[in-house]
Parts: sequence; C-alpha cells; structure tokens
Amino acid sequence: MSRPNILFYCTDQQRFDTIGALGNPYVKTSRLDQLAGEGTAFTHAYCQSPICTPSRSSFMTGLYPTRVHNTRNGNATWPKDAPPLISKMLADSGYTCGNIGKFHLTSSGLRTEPRLDDGYSYWKFSHAPRDDWEEGHDYADWVREKGGDLDALRESPENVSPEFHQTTWATDCSIDFISQNEDQPWFLTVNVYDPHPPFAPPKVYADQFDPDEMPGAHHEESDRETHAYLNEVDFQKAAKVYRSREEFDAKKEQALYYAMIAQIDDQFARLLKALEDSGQKDNTLIVFTSDHGEALGDHGLILKGCRFYEGLVRVPLIFSWPGVIKENIQADGLVELLDLSATILDFAGLDVPEYFQGNSLRSILEGEKRGEHIRDSVRCEYFDAISAHFCGGNGTWATMYRRGQYKLSVYHGLNVGELYDLEDDPWEHKNLWNSPEHEALKNKLIFESFEQHVLLTTDVGSKRIAPM
Repeated sequence: MSRPNILFYCTDQQRFDTIGALGNPYVKTSRLDQLAGEGTAFTHAYCQSPICTPSRSSFMTGLYPTRVHNTRNGNATWPKDAPPLISKMLADSGYTCGNIGKFHLTSSGLRTEPRLDDGYSYWKFSHAPRDDWEEGHDYADWVREKGGDLDALRESPENVSPEFHQTTWATDCSIDFISQNEDQPWFLTVNVYDPHPPFAPPKVYADQFDPDEMPGAHHEESDRETHAYLNEVDFQKAAKVYRSREEFDAKKEQALYYAMIAQIDDQFARLLKALEDSGQKDNTLIVFTSDHGEALGDHGLILKGCRFYEGLVRVPLIFSWPGVIKENIQADGLVELLDLSATILDFAGLDVPEYFQGNSLRSILEGEKRGEHIRDSVRCEYFDAISAHFCGGNGTWATMYRRGQYKLSVYHGLNVGELYDLEDDPWEHKNLWNSPEHEALKNKLIFESFEQHVLLTTDVGSKRIAPM
C-alpha cells in the first residue's frame, strides 16, 4: 500500500451534535453526511481540553496537555522540551506539509503566531477573520487583494460574504496546495475559524435557518443551582454569568451557529471535489474534526471555559479513505482526540513513538476490530492557572474522567465537583456529587482518575542509564 496523502480538516469550536447523518435533523451538512457514509465516524470522541491551545497541542503531539507543558491559551512560547509535532515527523519522513488558517499552539495576541520547527513548507496563516495584524496575516492580505475591506465587511448588514470569507480563502489555499503536490505524498492541515464566535455567518447562510424551528438548548432549572454551586470555578469572563431561558435566545444563536456550519460544509464539498478532480482522492486519508465544542446555551452558559459538559468536550471525528477505511460505520466506543495523531502516523507508515499517549484507531477503521469498546476511559483537563484557593490566582485546575456511563469532574482545591450518570441523564442536569447514594461510586472514580491522571501526566525525566 502506498503512503497516502493526508487531509486533516479541523474546525474551531464545533460540537459533536452538529452533523445530520449523526443525528441532527436541523443542520444542513450534506457533504459531511456523505463523508460519514464514505467512512467511519467516532460518535464519542473527547478532546483533551475545552479550550484551543491545549487541545491543539495535544493532538499535534500525541500527549495530554499537561505532558506537553502547554495547558493554557495565551502562552508566549512553545515549551523547549516539547516533543516534535506530527507535522515535523511526517516532513522528516518525506511528506510535503502545509498548514492553512489557525495554528494556535502559542498566542496570536498582538502578533502573528511565531513559527515553530513544525515541518511545514507551505504556510498560509489566519488566526481569526479579523484585520488585527499589521503583517503576516495571509487572509487579510487576500481580502485586500480582492478589493475588500475586512473591517467594513464585518460591520455590514450582510456580514462577510462568502466571496471574502475565511472559509473560502482556506479552500482556495487548499486547492492551490493540492495542485502543487500531485507527485509526492502530502499532509495538509486546514484550520478554519468557524463556527467560533461571534456567530456572524454571511446573511445568505443565516437566512437559511429559522430560529423558531430550532430545538433550543439543553437547559433545565436545576442548572441554575449547579451554576451557583460552581461559582468559584473559572469560566470565560464574557460567559460566566448564568443566563436564564428568558435572558438568552438560544434558538437564535443556534440558527446562526448552524448557518456557519452550513458554509463550512459547502466549502468542504468544494475542496473534496477539487481533490477528486485532481485524481488524488483514492489515495487520500481524510480526517474531519474540531478542537473542542461550544456551550450554546446549554446549562445557561455560552462560549467555552472550565466545564466538561458534553457540548463542550465531545467533538466530531470522521475518517475516510476509499477502499481502505470501512464505510458507513459509526463506532460508539470512547476515544480521545489525541488518538488521531497516532492513527495518522500509523497510516503514514511511521512507527508510533513509545511516549505517545494516544492509540492508533487503524484496526477499527480497517474493520479488524469492532468499535463498541475502544478505551476504558477518557480524560479532559483545564489547567489554566492555579486556583484562588492555592495562591490567589483567578483560574482553575480541573480534570474530567469518564468511564462507562459515569462522568466525574473535579475542580481541584475548591472542594466541588460534578458526577453524572450519562445513561440516566445524558445532558447532565442532575449533579450526583453530593448524593449520599453515590458517595462510594464517587470515591471510586476519584481514586481511579487520580491513578490515571498521575500515571499519564508524570514526566519521569531522561532515560535511566544506571540504578543510582
């Protein structure tokens, strides 16, 4: 089998429940529906952090964020002791590597993101669809070259039209990369900004979704009590305030969010058609995912931050490769988003490093194993800062541990937590943390998660060469 091209398409802040073929009748995702039919979709894929940088750091290295030592948004530098990115490993093995759009392994605040030893020979950068960077922002330059003013477009009633949109630019760049590299294996990461807030799709897409026809958020009165109970736990400042159903029009925001995903679907379709027209589709491994989810009004919250609800930590994960990956399969076992890094290296013919904490999903994708049970447990982290309980900071250290039907979230140092039975309560409205009937179960899960977290995050140092 020849080494495949690898198209890794990652959206930003897209929940797991936003694809028609996987159970959402309100979205318009005809090409993603087709991709799910052409390949295998993992329906219980969990990111390793509910915010961008640690999640992306994790799946680009095969390690949990705490092991990468890159656990927060806004970091100035990439850790000096971090292992190589999978893009660098692929480049060193002979792949031509390209990145389009966002990268976000370090901060893009007040600067374009500095390049790392990343292996990319093709680099088209756009952290966000704004004109905030004086130089190095390829998307804003493209808009200007086309005669557009991005600031004016963003403020217009029509919003940024598809002609000038970042998803269109990303597709144009992707087609350019594919056309330039027909004679050698390539690895292309496409990182569009949508459906990240602000929810401002082009009007032509917004008009396709009637808010009155949307299902609304997963929000019950019990969420108000849980929010008050977790008041000390850090969340994004703009999002921390609890919003009642009357205070937040979840259906309107849902319609706008789905409109953004519809545009992604159209541009993804354009990209895959170009791939097919080039004659390369039959030898291309396609991966579609997102870095984390979005609260979207669930539990009275919006945006993202230190919570581990399903809408925030479960993401789409679909693989396709004609004739290799099994078609029309939905694998319901637990997987972690960092598993895709081991999977990509495996399909590329590289040995997966021993230090990797992700597992290759290749045996499931090729049909050798069934996908009902993949991992015993999954883990997610939010180590944004040491909490006020420890040193007067304003962040939180927290970990999520899901095993079977139960999900445990511990907010360390604050003596609060959440425990949910996802079979009985799939949208997490009944917190069992303080339930006397569940105390033994809670303690058992805390012990298990502690063992898993310590074992999986401790860096024991350099190679041992002597007993002393």
